[in-house]
Amino acid sequence: MNIDDILKLKAFDLVGKLKNKIFLKKIRALSLHHYQNCNEYKKIINGLKINLKKINKIEDYPMIPTRLFKKFNLMSVSKNKIVKKLISSGTSGKLSAIYLDQKNASNQTKVLKKIISTILGESRLPMLIIDQNPKLLDRSIFNARAAAIYGFSIFGKNHHFLLSEKDKIDYKGLNNFLKNFGNDKFFIFGFTSLIYKNLILNFNRGLVNLNLKNGILLHGGGWKKMENIGVSNSDFKKKLLNKTGIKNVYNYYGLVEQTGSIFIDCKKCGNFVTSSFSDVFIRNKKFELEKTGKKGLVQLISLLPTSYPGHNILTEDIGEIVGHDKCVLKGKHFKLYGRAKEAEVRGCSDAR
Repeated sequence: MNIDDILKLKAFDLVGKLKNKIFLKKIRALSLHHYQNCNEYKKIINGLKINLKKINKIEDYPMIPTRLFKKFNLMSVSKNKIVKKLISSGTSGKLSAIYLDQKNASNQTKVLKKIISTILGESRLPMLIIDQNPKLLDRSIFNARAAAIYGFSIFGKNHHFLLSEKDKIDYKGLNNFLKNFGNDKFFIFGFTSLIYKNLILNFNRGLVNLNLKNGILLHGGGWKKMENIGVSNSDFKKKLLNKTGIKNVYNYYGLVEQTGSIFIDCKKCGNFVTSSFSDVFIRNKKFELEKTGKKGLVQLISLLPTSYPGHNILTEDIGEIVGHDKCVLKGKHFKLYGRAKEAEVRGCSDAR
């Protein structure tokens, strides 16, 4: 299957031995493509003395650490073909830069739409964004926050921002939004810590005329703050339900280095699940492959990056694979446990 055929698949169609066979072929092709077109990637492979053509397992293909995207401008196409530059989250130090050509950007949008449609359906829904309008955001946190807001906004319509220019909850605007759209399902998006702050801690239910129970909430990032105050994902959902009545809550995990290939949690078991376009492995401190049920560094595979070598990356996140194809959503099921202790502080909504 070529990439165009793969993009025709549903978000969670490709599993098991067939997925492994297709991924092996595609990761081999992507690795060779980046080797031939990205000088920095070629130097890495040559330095490791690896022959890409002789590798027979997906897990044996070389991964590159996400920190390299902070140090080098990694591109596998000529500069004149770049149409978009994505900047990672972070509050200090140099940020990762990801360079997309038109094809890469288009494929990422297509895959993101397939994954999000499993939650929202095919139609665009009225959208409540638990944040300020990106035009009001501080420039130091604009790239990460604004990029996510704009990226997910394409799946909504009649967009309304919950927070005012003074960073306060706009109850008048919220009541007007719910009056117009609250009787049917609508889309709610935001970063985890901002949702916790504004829909749980500071939310005054008495000032809201209508219920938010028809909302479908997608949230991500900001778990460092949640960990610091001892709030787990299940605690978060319970508190949100008690305060707002929102039942349909989905957490997502994704990195700018593999934009489009996000992971959403299974509504039944609460674990993140790989899609038809992604895979995950866990590595120990020696970077050896860990078995199911063992914690380690998260390695992410994506079939989408063609304009930059982000198809096989080693993150600074700690995770654990807990099962395969055994719940509502088929794929590898995995948990996350936050950042490795030595890792740099990073997170879209950890900025405030």
